[in-house]
Amino acid sequence: MKKLSRVYIAIGSNLGNKLQNLQNAVYEIYRRVGEIAGLSRVYETESWGFTSANFYNACLAVDTALEPQEVMDMLLDIEEGLGRVRHRRKNYEPRSIDLDVLFYDDRIVETATLQIPHPQMVLRQFVLQPLHDIAPGKIHPKLFKTISELLEECDDESVPIPVREELQNPSVLSIFSKYNYIAIEGNIGAGKTSLAHKIALDFNAKLVLERFADNPFLPKFYEDNARYAFPLEMSFLADRYQQISDDLSQFELFKDFIVSDYDVFKSLIFAKVTLLPEEFTLYRKLFHIMYKDMVKPDLYIYLYQNTERLLRNIKKRGRDYEQKIPGEYLDRINQGYLDFIKTQPDLNVLVIDVSDMDFVSSENDYFEILSAIKNH
Repeated sequence: MKKLSRVYIAIGSNLGNKLQNLQNAVYEIYRRVGEIAGLSRVYETESWGFTSANFYNACLAVDTALEPQEVMDMLLDIEEGLGRVRHRRKNYEPRSIDLDVLFYDDRIVETATLQIPHPQMVLRQFVLQPLHDIAPGKIHPKLFKTISELLEECDDESVPIPVREELQNPSVLSIFSKYNYIAIEGNIGAGKTSLAHKIALDFNAKLVLERFADNPFLPKFYEDNARYAFPLEMSFLADRYQQISDDLSQFELFKDFIVSDYDVFKSLIFAKVTLLPEEFTLYRKLFHIMYKDMVKPDLYIYLYQNTERLLRNIKKRGRDYEQKIPGEYLDRINQGYLDFIKTQPDLNVLVIDVSDMDFVSSENDYFEILSAIKNH
């Protein structure tokens, strides 16, 4: 299979239904160029270089198997199919749709018909601002500066104004349509809550978050494991059981599905690590009585991170009671999750290694996770 390349495309329109023109272009690019890995907000800007109606502008990141000239030829075909008429005069003019290749990986292309990177992109706020939405850290292969730096240095005095409407990404629209309940799991500091927040916000899901901050035994447990392990695990089990039962039974008309940052089975995983054998035997009996009546997630996502990265994340978020967690404890929790996954053939499990990802700060990493969910 041919390796895919990442191409960044600027899109704009200032004739007719501008938002619909952009959306039509997005659909055609998805159909004919490749999977859309990133899609910026839409910005309204004054026409640049001539006097005309305001433009709507956006940027896309697309993973494609096409070569640079093939991409450009396809974009010209899409423009024509969407009603753009090009005239021979060289000055700027209104257009129903305008599609430009900004970057193609880190390649430099200079031919009679194509120049990559786009030679005028660094002069234009209406290009740099939406590009910054999806690739702030992308480095210009000729200027060796990030998009953030180029945006800050740009002398263009026009101000792109974000509009309220958003473009739909056909690459991710159907990702969660077959799921009613998704549980995102992972070790301490793996990022499960952050991912659940992003998915709930981007895909109109009801968000269910674990109420660990309200547990009075948690800080005490990290100070004296042996004394507080059993009351901690029992209190977590009771709270998780009540929360999941209540939230899954309450249908919300204007939400498409439910996403949570835990699955109730984590209670047994942690209990096996923290409790004494005789305590765990009692705990397991009670757990299975409760668990058999609970709704299971349609998709169980496990975010794996290596212990070194987990410890860095824990230190970074700065919860005092977590700072003394030893790496050995995290190793045992990770192994507990992996052992659980191996013994659940009926559970729809997706394991994603996020050890080298920063999906909170990097849109590319976030879209890689969404792609993994879609492909699963």
